[in-house]
Amino acid sequence: MEQVLEILKDVRPECDFAASTNFVRDGLLDSFDVVTLVSTLDAEFGIAIAGTDIVPENFQNLEAIEGLLRKYGAS
Repeated sequence: MEQVLEILKDVRPECDFAASTNFVRDGLLDSFDVVTLVSTLDAEFGIAIAGTDIVPENFQNLEAIEGLLRKYGAS
């Protein structure tokens, strides 16, 4: 989870992701940030997140992002 938190901080360094339970609802991530995050996660973990999985629910918090990464076999 630390690696994902570091990636999030690279995308939006001004945000405190650890203090939020819903990044999208709380305004920490917008649609452009999600696209950047997906691209970074794909490159960092050697995966390819499908477009059908790029929905707000999969990026609302650290647990949701970790679950998505597990789905794609990232370790």
